[in-house]
Amino acid sequence: MGDEEKAQPTKNARKARRLPTFLLSCVLSVIAACAVYYFAIARHRVETDDAYVNGNLVRLTAQVSGTVIAINTDETQFVGRGQVLVQLDPHDTEIALAQAKADLGQTVRDVAQLFAQESRDAAAVDAQQTLFTQATEDLTRDRTVFPVHGVSDETLRHDEHAVSSMRAALEQAQATLASTRAQITGTSPENHPRVLQAAAAVRAAWLASARTRVVAPVSGYVVRRAVELGQQVTPSTEMLAIVPVDSVWIDANFKEDELEGVRIGQPVSVSTDIYGSHATYHGKVLGLNAGTGSALDVLPAQNATGNWIKIVQRAARAHQPRSPRARAASAARRLVDHGQGGCTQSERRSAIEAARVAGIREHGCVRRAGSRGG
Repeated sequence: MGDEEKAQPTKNARKARRLPTFLLSCVLSVIAACAVYYFAIARHRVETDDAYVNGNLVRLTAQVSGTVIAINTDETQFVGRGQVLVQLDPHDTEIALAQAKADLGQTVRDVAQLFAQESRDAAAVDAQQTLFTQATEDLTRDRTVFPVHGVSDETLRHDEHAVSSMRAALEQAQATLASTRAQITGTSPENHPRVLQAAAAVRAAWLASARTRVVAPVSGYVVRRAVELGQQVTPSTEMLAIVPVDSVWIDANFKEDELEGVRIGQPVSVSTDIYGSHATYHGKVLGLNAGTGSALDVLPAQNATGNWIKIVQRAARAHQPRSPRARAASAARRLVDHGQGGCTQSERRSAIEAARVAGIREHGCVRRAGSRGG
């Protein structure tokens, strides 16, 4: 028992001496793991909470005047492209369309009569030419026999009057023929200007009738519905708007000193407040605005003063998520991995020069994406 009691304190002392070594080893392991994570992964990533989902807002306005008789959608509802959203009273436009069609038919008949009139006028010219020739021959014959008293003086004067009358009638017929030909020269019944004008009026009336049905130009969710049943609308009256959720992007505002390694096309991870951190979206970097928020303000900062304080600015960067479920103006958290992909060195130099002209510090690729849409 004496030996065992003496050996117990020795074991406790050894354990006490090993504990600090074990704790130090754990601390060093954690530090080494953190260092490996930072140099391998974390230093290639930047993150911000100053990010919001943005998207196009398609505003629908009336193109013709009319009274609203039907509204087939409401806010928060999804509508497909080509779906009729608002119906205006079509009676006025239908009457105008019927009148335009009737005018077109009458114009076609009038033009056809012009071409027929040209033939009639040409025949009238030939008839008058014959009568004038005959009268001229009678006058010449009577003048020949007049010296030998073959005809009376009254008969000769009558022949002269007849020639003058026939000449005037021939000139009138020729003028009428010229007038008719001037209306149809270089045309046919199909492409006559009056027919084309009437046809254009029919198309305009049909277009006005079709515009009484306001259809969705894109698929998306309805927002900002302002139209009501029975409302009298005029052209340019805004009725509602559509947010196409398949064409959204995220505007993330990073500090300028965080963008050194960010490049166009790098992968991006996104989480939104509306769905929580368990729902992660994946996208890519689209581009960077050509100026910071302060440079693009209505009243930009004037730094040429005696009291100047340097403030790190934020530059808006557009990101395109691969999922269309994000809602416009939703808050988002952006995590950009700038260890992958990127632009070329020449693009980087051009971007730096453009940023210098814009008055901002930027060391990343600032080539702007050609389109924000999906």
